[in-house]
Amino acid sequence: MEPLALLIGGKNIEASNGKTFDRRNPMTREVATIAAAASTEDAIRAADAAAAAAFPAWSETGPAERRANLNAAADALEARRGDLIKAMAEETGATVAWAGFNIMLAAGMLREAAALTTMIKGDIIPSNRPGSLAMGIRQPAGVVLAIAPWNAPIVLGVRAVATPLACGNTVILKTSEICPRTHRLIVDAFQDAGFPNGVINAVSNAPEDAADIVRTMIEHPAVRRVNFTGSTRVGKVIGEVAARNLKPALLELGGKAPMIILEDADIDAAVAAAGFGAFMNQGQICMSTERLIVHEDIADAFVTKMTEKVKSLKVGDPREGKTPLGCVIDHGAAERIESLVRDAVDKGATLTAGGGRSGTLVDATLLDHVTPSMRIYKEETFGPIASIVRISSEDEAVRIANDTEYGLAASVFSKDVSRALRIAKRIESGICHVNGPTVHDEAQMPFGGTKESGYGRFGGMAGVEEFTELRWITIQDGAPHYTI
Repeated sequence: MEPLALLIGGKNIEASNGKTFDRRNPMTREVATIAAAASTEDAIRAADAAAAAAFPAWSETGPAERRANLNAAADALEARRGDLIKAMAEETGATVAWAGFNIMLAAGMLREAAALTTMIKGDIIPSNRPGSLAMGIRQPAGVVLAIAPWNAPIVLGVRAVATPLACGNTVILKTSEICPRTHRLIVDAFQDAGFPNGVINAVSNAPEDAADIVRTMIEHPAVRRVNFTGSTRVGKVIGEVAARNLKPALLELGGKAPMIILEDADIDAAVAAAGFGAFMNQGQICMSTERLIVHEDIADAFVTKMTEKVKSLKVGDPREGKTPLGCVIDHGAAERIESLVRDAVDKGATLTAGGGRSGTLVDATLLDHVTPSMRIYKEETFGPIASIVRISSEDEAVRIANDTEYGLAASVFSKDVSRALRIAKRIESGICHVNGPTVHDEAQMPFGGTKESGYGRFGGMAGVEEFTELRWITIQDGAPHYTI
């Protein structure tokens, strides 16, 4: 197996120390990918290439050129469909359906980013000084360090780089140690599309070197923005390093998404949304519905129908493509999920569906009568489990929805839309959907969380604000009166 190289300044190079690392298939434990394990010297070289060699010219390119490049990247990504599906399956155990969805959404994100190139606007600001033209101008920030995760690797890998590139920045994509080949294929699509050398770079690293590599790049003077999608634990470290270096960071972190189902909800619609939101990609999505907060008046009826739904979601080998659910990311994740279920049942929860596992294949699982004494009430499961908490009032529903350190996505089901909207405004989350699933993403929407789900927003004009510098520039005419 040929090791994956680093891409620095448009050149494929091995790590300066010749080091590599292996990624193994979560189902078979066979080596899926061998990749270059960058040193800190390689990290510096990547930042230098993105800054001195590429940024001056790319930042001055017109919107039409950047738009053409991004649209070409979308086409190139779709052309690599077969390779991307294979890489996702081998590195993360993804189903063909999930990989295909990633490609579709990521291509759309690239086309949306292409459309943003003519939306990067400034303002004329009235000045108190006669003869002065004052402008607020948005300019590219510089080099952007983009750190993407494994769970939706194509969507989140593309999201990490698309808007920064549209804004005229250059980018270093630090690929995930879990899916280096998948992420590298994204960068290859940008190269196929004709992006100039050094505009996008790829740095892979061994897991044990991640902290040093990331710290080195954040501390590099040319790196002006950082974006990270991943766990809250790691996000706190990245945010801390960025803050010490006065570098703005966009952090999209963990979640514990609630779905409130009120007594007047359409139960069938709520069950369908909960089934999708809780179990798509084995619940390994930051927006996954982890808590079903159900009014006691309809709880029994909801549990009956939800149990049927969960039992219908079979798990199987993702390589065979015969089941809606595949494997979780590794044995450690499977064991952690199993321990959460065991703890909940031991403390009085009712297991209505699932609960079993075989290796990394974990059954879709539903727990009823979950209480705050159980670990699963608070801990992010990031697996195929949904927990039901029964409530008796609107205020109790809001209290429980907010009884978490996280605040990414949420949802409210009620036939009274005005009431649901009123509740949505009380939920402490960056995203909330009325009568829809918690798992929902569109490239043009402001995407991000509150509390320990992070800060900053990807998407649309919110993303433009994150990845540009707003500058005040004046043109002054005449001879103003100076006090000295």
